[in-house]
Amino acid sequence: MSLSSTTSVVESDWRERTGERSEPERDRQLDSTAPHGVGPALPDPQVVPKAEKAKRRKRSASEKRRILAAVDQASEPGEIGRILRREGIYHSQLSKWRKQRAEGIELGLSEKARGVKGPSVKTLQEENRKLKRRQVRLEEELRRARIIIEFQKKAAALFEPMTASEES
Repeated sequence: MSLSSTTSVVESDWRERTGERSEPERDRQLDSTAPHGVGPALPDPQVVPKAEKAKRRKRSASEKRRILAAVDQASEPGEIGRILRREGIYHSQLSKWRKQRAEGIELGLSEKARGVKGPSVKTLQEENRKLKRRQVRLEEELRRARIIIEFQKKAAALFEPMTASEES
């Protein structure tokens, strides 16, 4: 194709598209209803139905050991990949299970409770220190309150004979 024919095609295409979109217009509407109620309604491709939340798979220690044994016995190329696809696991999980097995952590292959863990020793020690400081502060306030109460009792005892003699 010569340069002059290329430029003429480009110019003619440019003239045709001035002010218009480069994409072809869609034949159907964006919503799920057919135009003017004719024909079946097409689902909106931009609306995805809400799927249920995926649940985690939990594998027992025996399942993990079985999968590791099958992978260890795999001798043909691609057999490990077939095992991983069949079991629905990733290679990273397999690597983690191998590492745990090599370290001798049998508990590492078993299920672990997920979620919020209990308080650590450090947080318990910090809470203990805070409670002790609070106890010391409250004991000091109690000591001061007792002193004030004793003073009020003595002051009341001093003024009591005066009020009795004034009334008579």
